[in-house]
Amino acid sequence: MPEMTLLAAINDALNIAMAKDERVVMLGEDIGKKGGVFGATAGLHEKYGDLRVMDTPLSENGILGTAVGMGLYGLRPVPEIQFLDFIYPGFDQIVSEMAKFRYRSGGEYPCPCVVRSPSGGGIKGGHYHSQSAESYFIHTPGLRVVMPSTPRDAKGMLLASIFQDDPVIFLEPKALYRHAKEEVESGYFEVELGKARLVKAGDAVTLVSWGSMVVTCEQAVAKAAEKGVSVELIDLRSLLPWDTDAVMASVKKTGRLVIAQEAPRTLGFASEIAATAAEKAIDSLRAPIARVSGFDTPFPYTLEHVYKPDAQRILNAIDYVARYD
Repeated sequence: MPEMTLLAAINDALNIAMAKDERVVMLGEDIGKKGGVFGATAGLHEKYGDLRVMDTPLSENGILGTAVGMGLYGLRPVPEIQFLDFIYPGFDQIVSEMAKFRYRSGGEYPCPCVVRSPSGGGIKGGHYHSQSAESYFIHTPGLRVVMPSTPRDAKGMLLASIFQDDPVIFLEPKALYRHAKEEVESGYFEVELGKARLVKAGDAVTLVSWGSMVVTCEQAVAKAAEKGVSVELIDLRSLLPWDTDAVMASVKKTGRLVIAQEAPRTLGFASEIAATAAEKAIDSLRAPIARVSGFDTPFPYTLEHVYKPDAQRILNAIDYVARYD
C-alpha cells in the first residue's frame, strides 16, 4: 500500500470519486489551475476540465448557494471553502437550505453536497484562519459533520460522504495536512460515517477527541502510560451523528472521562459529550468529567501555542481524574 499524507489522501479520494461518477463536480476559490491554497485539488482541473473543477469568484454565499442548486438538480457537488473561517457569508445557505430540503420534501428532494474546508490552527494564521467552528454545524439537524485525523479515514470518509444523500460538512485539520502519514489502500473504499475509531485501548481513563487534537492526545496517553495510567483513546471522527455507544461503553468501563477539543470551551462539542455521559453513565463515573479546550477568546497570532491544548494540559486532566476519590 502506498504511504500518503492526509492531504494526498483527500486528493486521491476526490480523483477516485470524479473518475467513478461524472455527477461529482467541484467548485471553489482557486481550486482549478492553482489546485487550491493547500494543494488538495492539485492536478484535477487538468484531468477533468473547467466544467467539473470550477474556479469561482470570492463569494462563499455564491459557492454554497450554487452547490445547493447542483445537489437538487442531481449532481454531487463538492464545494471547497478555502478556510473554515470564511464560511460565515454562506452560513444561511447551509443551515436554512442545504440542511432542510430532504426533510421539508419528505425525502423526495435530497440535497447531496460535501462542503470541504480546512479547520483549526496549526499554521499560525491568527483569528481569521484558525477557528474551530464545528459546533455551529453540529447544532443543525439535517447535516452530517465529519473531521478525520488520519489519511486512511480522510480518504474513506470523504468517499463515503460523497456517495450518500445527506449534506456533509467535511472538516479537514490543516495542522495534519502534511504531518499525518500512513499507508492507505489504493482504489475505492469507504469508512463508515457515524462510527468512532478506537486509537488505543485502556482501562483507567477514557479520553475522547477529534481532528488534530487526536495526535496531541496520543502524546498525552504515552506520557500517562509512563506514570502507570492506562488511558483508552477514542477518535470520534464523526461528530454528527457521533458514536454515543462507543464512548458510553468506554466510560462505563473506566469510570473516568476527559474530553479534548481545540475549539473554545463554552458550548463546544465537549459539553455535549459530557452532558451525555452524565445522563447515560452517571452511575459508572468515579470522578468529575474534565474538559481540555481552547479559550473563550479570539484565536491569537503569537500565542497559538498557548491557546491550543498541548499534551501537558491534557495529561494534567488525566492525572486529575485518575487520582480523584
